[in-house]
Amino acid sequence: MKKLRVGLLFGGCSGEHEVSLSSARAIAQALSADQNTGKYEILPFYIRKDGRWQAGELAQQVLESRTPLQLESSTPDSPSPIASSEISTANTQQLNRWQSPSQAAEIDVWFPILHGPNGEDGTVQGMLKLMQVPFVGSGVLGSAIGMDKIAMKMAFAHAGIPQVKYIAVNRSQVWSNPCVFPKLCDEIEGTLGYPCFVKPANLGSSVGISKVRSRTELETALDNAASYDRRLIVEAGVVAREVECAVLGNDNPKASVVGEITFESDFYDYETKYTQGEADLLIPAPLPDAIATQIQDLALKAFAAIDAAGLARVDFFYVEATGEILINEINTFPGFTATSMYPQLWAASGISFPELVDQLVQLALERHT
Repeated sequence: MKKLRVGLLFGGCSGEHEVSLSSARAIAQALSADQNTGKYEILPFYIRKDGRWQAGELAQQVLESRTPLQLESSTPDSPSPIASSEISTANTQQLNRWQSPSQAAEIDVWFPILHGPNGEDGTVQGMLKLMQVPFVGSGVLGSAIGMDKIAMKMAFAHAGIPQVKYIAVNRSQVWSNPCVFPKLCDEIEGTLGYPCFVKPANLGSSVGISKVRSRTELETALDNAASYDRRLIVEAGVVAREVECAVLGNDNPKASVVGEITFESDFYDYETKYTQGEADLLIPAPLPDAIATQIQDLALKAFAAIDAAGLARVDFFYVEATGEILINEINTFPGFTATSMYPQLWAASGISFPELVDQLVQLALERHT
């Protein structure tokens, strides 16, 4: 039987570049393991931090080492075992050949393992759609809404999904007019109070997020978030348990068991998410059956609300004191690292890692037909 040619697209220009490398390596291994042995031919395509694409042997080296390619502008002391100058003439010829349109057209299905802006936000999905080749995950609309926290919350509100209070902010309100900024801070204090969370609207993995408890911290956090994105969001703090549910499927998706995250840090920031031992994942979460079922139902509702496809992880706050379940956000391409919740939720639901990535490829093919 002819192997299905899977174009593994990883790296990217966002601050989650290294997370993408770890996810890609795990997925590549799973596509060659157990029931997938001999089923797929994996063709790696690496997007450098400067946006340039690499393929062939060099991309394979990055995939195996999980180390970003050193850019020409890097200092001599920058640690990286793979430098651009190490590309041999043969490898360069192979690279040029793989980057030609005719070779790209030979990919049967793309697996874009990209987190954050310029990868998970509909940009790459639009390019792949123009190529008329199946790809894993949500399309342009679902990816774009799933990336932008303001658009996401508007979709959730329209679908009637409960969520925390929030205020949408534009960078111009923070930087452009000194008369507007104090009024903005007054509005946030009056509407949301403290503590609250200031976030860039279009970044993932808790990049650029601050928890604030005072006016001074609020002003600093808004300025910091505005340096990442022109669209910002400020959310009310809530005393709650943080629970997550994985979704898998297209038009008739299914929800996994519910998991819970516990941690000692002030909030679930980047370091806590991707450092082993910093957070504990409780799978399944110790919840009443009725609450777990409600969370699963809301996860499926959120998936449909943004027109997601293939996969998503939906995060919630469970306010135990009142019984409220509030949606936090949806992630249309969650991490597949050693500490990632998404594959662990499905493992606890009876779907192994190799079976999971196989199903994702098949869902991509199904959606394209």
